[in-house]
Amino acid sequence: MSKFAILKLSLCVAFLGVLAPSAPQSRAGEPVKLIYDTDMGNDIDDVFALAMINNLEKRGELEFLALTLTKDNKYAAPYCKMLNTFYQNPDVPIGYVKESGCTTDDGKFLRQSLEAKDEDGNLMFPFFNLAEDKTEYMEAVALLRKTLAAQPDGSVVIAQVGFSTNLARLLDTPGDEYSPLNGRELAAKKVKCLVAMAGNFAEVQHAEYNVANDIPAAQKVFAEWPTPIFCSGFEVGREILMTGVAMLNDYDYVKYHPVKEAYKYYRGLDPNAKQCTWDLTTILYAARPDRGYFSLSQAGNITIDDQGHSRFIADEQGNARLFIVNREQIVRVQEAFEWLSSERQLKP
Repeated sequence: MSKFAILKLSLCVAFLGVLAPSAPQSRAGEPVKLIYDTDMGNDIDDVFALAMINNLEKRGELEFLALTLTKDNKYAAPYCKMLNTFYQNPDVPIGYVKESGCTTDDGKFLRQSLEAKDEDGNLMFPFFNLAEDKTEYMEAVALLRKTLAAQPDGSVVIAQVGFSTNLARLLDTPGDEYSPLNGRELAAKKVKCLVAMAGNFAEVQHAEYNVANDIPAAQKVFAEWPTPIFCSGFEVGREILMTGVAMLNDYDYVKYHPVKEAYKYYRGLDPNAKQCTWDLTTILYAARPDRGYFSLSQAGNITIDDQGHSRFIADEQGNARLFIVNREQIVRVQEAFEWLSSERQLKP
């Protein structure tokens, strides 16, 4: 979908009188309570999104409750711990996905970043030594239940930017030591909304990556999730691009920055390169839903067929809305992404 097509679509939505729903932020000035559910290690946008979360928390806009993984790889949890440690946030609970079979490979930057050496042969990021890491990471669904049970009712925003595996499994859980409620009841009671990067609503015959890797889970979540869903489709993040120039210039306040080094492993440092920002859209909306960065479609329902194709069907009783961006919003969002992901940190 071209930028002009997106503009045309957003204007059509405006004529429908669509307004943003109530903000995920429960009260003025309170940080949004966030769980980040990610397939960290497959694309670099998950890294930028995690950097944004840490920076937004330092600004007082988010409370980073937990991180859960849907990439089934042993380096994913330690990598997230390393990056959070860089941002002086080492105690965020991290949950690993158990035997999902979803993208088990190391990817281009997980192991490489953890083992990276400087010109003297020393660890590039010595504040986190994988060989000495004794962290006992929880299983992801157990961490979701534990985290949700401890929060006030209707207070948690879940940003799902990977596969639907963990949330689908959560829906099927029985009561346990954390809560007598089953998974669906627990989500309905504790979650304010789900903000998901999933689906392709411009090219309905294209099975978007996050959906295609666990189709049954995506079908279950979009059919059964009990709270409002705000969905950022493939077509949105594809139009908002991070620049190679920003990567060259914005992370040099330390000699080795883990975001920049991961990007180098993933894409290199071509100043003309462009990186789509799919996952970042969910974090920006979760933290700042009322800033006008995105427009929203009318209410409706999202369906996923057996080939992974996603469709949105307008229905005033539906629980889902789609992100829409016009040309002006694309510029504003890009600037916010580049600033919030590279904001200066003290060296850990």
